[in-house]
Amino acid sequence: MATHHRLPPPCILLLLLLFLSHLIFAAVGKESRSSNKNDNLVRSSCVHASYPGICLRTLSSYKGAVNSPRQLAQAAVKVSLARAQKVSAYLGSLIVSSGGKKKREQAALRDCVEQVGDSVDQLRKTLSELKHLHRGGGAEFRWQMSNAETWVSAALTNEDTCLDGFREVEPEPEPAGGKKVVGSDVKRKITNVAKVTSNALYLINRLDPQTPI
Repeated sequence: MATHHRLPPPCILLLLLLFLSHLIFAAVGKESRSSNKNDNLVRSSCVHASYPGICLRTLSSYKGAVNSPRQLAQAAVKVSLARAQKVSAYLGSLIVSSGGKKKREQAALRDCVEQVGDSVDQLRKTLSELKHLHRGGGAEFRWQMSNAETWVSAALTNEDTCLDGFREVEPEPEPAGGKKVVGSDVKRKITNVAKVTSNALYLINRLDPQTPI
C-alpha cells in the first residue's frame, strides 16, 4: 500500500519563514552595531593622534578585533610592525644591489637597515607586552606600560635616525624614464612607517588601569 506524505500546512511554513528571517535580521543587526561601535572607537581615538588621517585610514580598514582601546593600540602596533618589516625587506634588497651607489648612500642604507631592524624588534616586544597587560592596574601594569612606551619611542627614534642619515646624502637628479630615486623613495617609506609608529605611541599613551582591556 502506497504511503502518502502530507505537506505541512501553509501557516507552519509561514511561521518557519518568519522565524528564519528574524534570525537573519538579528545577526545582521548585531554585526552592524558591532561595526558602528568599532568605527566610533577608531574615530574618537584617532581625532587627536599625531596623524589623524593616517590613523583613521589604517585602523578603519584593519581586519582584526578593535573592541577596546587596548585592542586598538595593539592594532596600531601591528600596522607599524607590518610596515617596518616591509621596509626592512626593501632596504635589504637595496643593499644587495648597492654596488653602483655612492659611498655615503651605501653607508646610509647599511645604517638604515640596522635601525629599522631594531625598530622591528622593539615593536614586536611592544606587541607582546600589550597582549599580556595586567588587569586591575597596579605596579605590574605601570611597569608593562613603561616598557611598551619605551620600546615604541625607541622604534620611532630609530626611524627618525634613518631619515636623518638620508637627509645628509646629496639629492640625486631625477633619472630619465621616470625611475624612482632611491634616496627619496627610502625617505618616503620610512616617513610613512614613522607616522604610523607615532600614532601607535599616542594610542598606547591613552591606556590607563581603568581602560577596558
